[in-house]
Amino acid sequence: MSVKVRRDLVERARALGVSMQGVVRRAIEEGVRRRELELIRKKLESVKDLLDQVDIDRIVESIREDRASM
Repeated sequence: MSVKVRRDLVERARALGVSMQGVVRRAIEEGVRRRELELIRKKLESVKDLLDQVDIDRIVESIREDRASM
C-alpha cells in the first residue's frame, strides 16, 4: 500500500521517532473495528424489533407444558 504524505510531515514524524507504518496500521485497524461495530449495532436494532414482538409469557407456558408432558 502506498500513502502520499507531505514531506514536512514525514520529516517531523521521523524527528519525533513516530512509526508511520504503525500509525497507518492502527488507523486502519480502528477504522475496520468501528465499521464492524456499526454493522453489528444495525443488526441488533433489527433483531430487537423482532424480539419486542415475542410474547415471553407464551414461551414460558409452552416450555412448562412440554415439561409436564414428559
